[in-house]
Amino acid sequence: MSYINKYLRNFKPYNVASHKIWQAEPEDRKNILKLDWNEATIEPAPQVTNRLKRLINDGSFLNLYPATNNSRILELLSEYTGLNTKYLQYFASSDSLEEYISKLFITVGDPVLLMWPSYDNFRLTAQVAGAHVMYYEMKDDFRFCPDSFEDKIDRKNPSLVYICNPNNPTGIQLAPDYIEHLLKKYSQTMFLIDEAYWEFSGITCQKLVMKYDNILIARTMSKAFALANIRFGYLISSSENIQFISSIRNPKNITTFAQEAVIGALENTQYMQDYVREVRIARDYFIDSINKLPGDRFHAYESQGNFVLIRCCDQLTKQEILSYLQRNDIFVRDINQSESVRECVRVSIGLLPQMEKVVNCLLKYCTQ
Repeated sequence: MSYINKYLRNFKPYNVASHKIWQAEPEDRKNILKLDWNEATIEPAPQVTNRLKRLINDGSFLNLYPATNNSRILELLSEYTGLNTKYLQYFASSDSLEEYISKLFITVGDPVLLMWPSYDNFRLTAQVAGAHVMYYEMKDDFRFCPDSFEDKIDRKNPSLVYICNPNNPTGIQLAPDYIEHLLKKYSQTMFLIDEAYWEFSGITCQKLVMKYDNILIARTMSKAFALANIRFGYLISSSENIQFISSIRNPKNITTFAQEAVIGALENTQYMQDYVREVRIARDYFIDSINKLPGDRFHAYESQGNFVLIRCCDQLTKQEILSYLQRNDIFVRDINQSESVRECVRVSIGLLPQMEKVVNCLLKYCTQ
């Protein structure tokens, strides 16, 4: 395979979760509880559907490329973040955004450090760019140790550090004050902060972009806004970084459908906030309930995201649980990025009745 990019000849692919829900008939999907990709478990705001219905009735635009600079989206993102539009740019998903980041900020051979375990797709994105990917492995209890983390940075001198915050899959959150400490101490290192789940914690580093050039914040509309199928994300960074990345961005990759859906969602952020509040209630209930199950087979970790990491007592129990839940039309994520999570599963959090269904299913497993 001499024709293949040499950096890809021995790479490990990103392992996607089961997507069997798309094999089910539409009328049967309502009986499936899909908790493996951290999607929202509700439909988006009514404004989204209304705008798309109006759009589909007008086919006159389908032969045209989408708008390349939607000022209404930038205006709404500015209102939502409280930042000037010069600190913002939007993309066809945060995954796409991170591919642009890798093109702009990673050169072949660059050392890139990932706080690990974490979202594995960026690992692949960095490797495709030719980076030498390294890992800061958290301990089995997932406690973050600033001293050892900074020691790793000191020894490896990475050009870019990737931090998912809140972390996926562990759910831990690094404080903005600590992120600012890193930006000051390592001013020659770029820090990519993935805030895909920030709405569920309410904690963000966004104000730091007005003070520092070495921070990039990636966000998505797939989680709290319930727009995973739309594929839309946005970048928050210094005005200079925004100008650079905009110069290589393909502006016609965000469909008109995506743009209209995002406008609808951002015009009713209260809908999203109400959903987030319900998820937080369900998350607390779920963690408490899992840790009270009989038999001491499971331990649920605290989380700041819309998901909870559960450690099973052994790998056999983990495999049994994955199969048992699937037989009951409940899909959760098999986590295996590193040794520290080889006995873990990740469960996306939805509404309280949905999580009660999962708890009752696990209770039956524990008492059978």
